[in-house]
Amino acid sequence: MSNMNQMMKQAQALQRKLAKAQEELAEQEVTGSAGGGMIRAVVNGSGTELQSVAINPEVVDPQDVDMLQDMVVAAVNEALRAAKELESQTMGGLTGGMGLPPGLL
Repeated sequence: MSNMNQMMKQAQALQRKLAKAQEELAEQEVTGSAGGGMIRAVVNGSGTELQSVAINPEVVDPQDVDMLQDMVVAAVNEALRAAKELESQTMGGLTGGMGLPPGLL
């Protein structure tokens, strides 16, 4: 019975560490860019919220709105990928490579 209690305590401690790490990730910012840095998107470290988008006025061409839209999407997607990588690195260190699915964290 002692082993079961010890395992439960370890699981609870891991759960607290994971919750703290998720809070810290949400407070961090990750940037993605497109068009040689002309478009920048900032998301939180957990990749759940777009914080800001910066567009250099030089890239705004009323005749080519499609290109501008594509670059904004590319910048946001790059920022989201970077956030996912940050989350993977942060959580992977805590779980010790247990192979837990992302939705479980």
